[in-house]
Amino acid sequence: MSRHLPPPLRLIVLLCLSASLLHAQEKPEVLVETDVMVTMSDGVRLATDIYRPAGDNGRLPVILTRTPYGKKGSKKHGEYFARHGYAFVAQDTRGRYASEGVWHWMTDDGNDGADCARWIIAQPWSDGKIGMLGTSYVGGTQHAMALAKAPGLATVIPVDAVSNCGVQSMRNAGAFEMRFWNWIMLNAGRGSNAAQDPGTEAALKEMADNRLSYLPHLPLRHGLTPLKLAPEYEDWLIKAMRHGADDDFWRQNNIIDHAADYKDIPVYLVGGWYDSWAGNTTANFRALTPALKSDVFLIMGPWIHGQQSKSSHGQVDFGPEAAISDELAWRLEWYDHALKGKTNSVGKSAPFARKVRYFTMGTGDAGRTDQGLLRHGGEWHDSDTWPPEGSRPTSYYLGSNGRLSTSPQQGSSSYVFDPRQPVPTIGGNISSGDGIMLQGAWDQRGGPHVWNWQQPLPLSSRNDILVFQTEPLQADLEITGELEVRLWVSSDCVDTDFTAKLVDVHPPSPHWPGGFDLNITDGICRARFRDSLKKEKLLEPGKAHPLTIRLYPTSNVFKKGHRLRLDISSSNFPRFDVNPNTGEPLQQHRRMQTAVNTVLHDADHPSHIVLPVMQR
Repeated sequence: MSRHLPPPLRLIVLLCLSASLLHAQEKPEVLVETDVMVTMSDGVRLATDIYRPAGDNGRLPVILTRTPYGKKGSKKHGEYFARHGYAFVAQDTRGRYASEGVWHWMTDDGNDGADCARWIIAQPWSDGKIGMLGTSYVGGTQHAMALAKAPGLATVIPVDAVSNCGVQSMRNAGAFEMRFWNWIMLNAGRGSNAAQDPGTEAALKEMADNRLSYLPHLPLRHGLTPLKLAPEYEDWLIKAMRHGADDDFWRQNNIIDHAADYKDIPVYLVGGWYDSWAGNTTANFRALTPALKSDVFLIMGPWIHGQQSKSSHGQVDFGPEAAISDELAWRLEWYDHALKGKTNSVGKSAPFARKVRYFTMGTGDAGRTDQGLLRHGGEWHDSDTWPPEGSRPTSYYLGSNGRLSTSPQQGSSSYVFDPRQPVPTIGGNISSGDGIMLQGAWDQRGGPHVWNWQQPLPLSSRNDILVFQTEPLQADLEITGELEVRLWVSSDCVDTDFTAKLVDVHPPSPHWPGGFDLNITDGICRARFRDSLKKEKLLEPGKAHPLTIRLYPTSNVFKKGHRLRLDISSSNFPRFDVNPNTGEPLQQHRRMQTAVNTVLHDADHPSHIVLPVMQR
């Protein structure tokens, strides 16, 4: 056709065609190899994708991610780091997606990670230095490799990462966090060996789609639900729900007790005040800082699980400064320093200026955003320690008529706990709660958004919750650090639970005519583990027993005119499994028993919450 065009137009067409051909022949910016099968020491092969910058770049440092969620989801990360001068390796963990073998919860990831590291070191494109990337389970695979002292491992950035599962976040002072029941229900049919068969995959998906209907029928028993079609998942979940003691069953990724095993490398720990692993993230910083010679950094924001790029969580907005706008750029800065030896902002400016960076919530004006969210606000602070200097433990005592004050009080308070009607979960430190729980900061009020508390009623109206609160504060009160509730309790049952929740009570305002009861942090203790997480000991009915509830850490300003509130009860479902009060072996009960539980708060039994009050 170009022969029939006038000469000038013919020239333009030819030039355009030539340019298109040249562009088509250009080499891609990133070279990708997919489904490379890497052999582990036991012969099992794990599927691996490799991203490298195009051209002869010699040997490069490597960023590794090991994931149970499908390595294809790492494409964006692979291309980004390859364009910035790194080789990037994404690997499906054992028994997941394209990898061979049988899945187990984390216990293979230390050895498999070390085998993977040895393979990486031997590649012609690797300079022998490995950094790691990933969140949640994928953060846990970082900890597993560091505890295995994997060769070549030079730095990790574990975000909201699996650790210390027998202490908090999975077994929480003996109670089981039901988000892992939900994780298994969802993932047994996604990427598992069982899901390779379309019929089995469909049956597991049907189970997952109806999991709300399964919740009232716990405990789970072998072979009696469709989960039997994915036996390794059923087996692990039943064992995990029945195993309350913090012993060798939970040994993998136990950093608190085994910090000395951790490889001495730079570590950047990332967590959020509303993340499910928040307590373990700060605990790991406190354990690793004295154990390692290398730098250990910590950042804690007002975030829910894996959502550091957002500033609104639940029904609350914390302001634009709360978000990390470019999540890959700050990681690149860290890797450039740790793996390439570049002199950059690490150690000089935020978020690397000092060892700890944390976000203090609550400095906003409590207005309403255009999206209808509470404008709670907040601001960043830097420190060299956690808790920061200036944080002072201060006791607030429980008393009669729901009083909470700095002076010891009198009396006791009792309530009836019926495990058939547990207190519903409305927000909190939750991940993998899809479809059964709300994450983050919420007004403690029911409605259509809460499947097991549909009424538009505040939780404080329930008769099975003891509410203790201060008078309206006369000045702003900041709490920053770790929190504990120390109770003296009794029950007419041999076992029961005690829960605690700290609430920032916003007074009525034109924006919030009914006020806003904002959950800040919570916790639980299963009474049989009150003395030790290692060994069970049932209650003596009617006898007073001391008991401590470890809340998740936080940083929040309770503003002048607000009330500081502590809710005590015996359930928070489905955040935690429900205690049947019968003393039967965990998650093997056939009966449920109503309990009358009592909190004593007299001179001889001064029940109180220890708040880390900040002096600035």
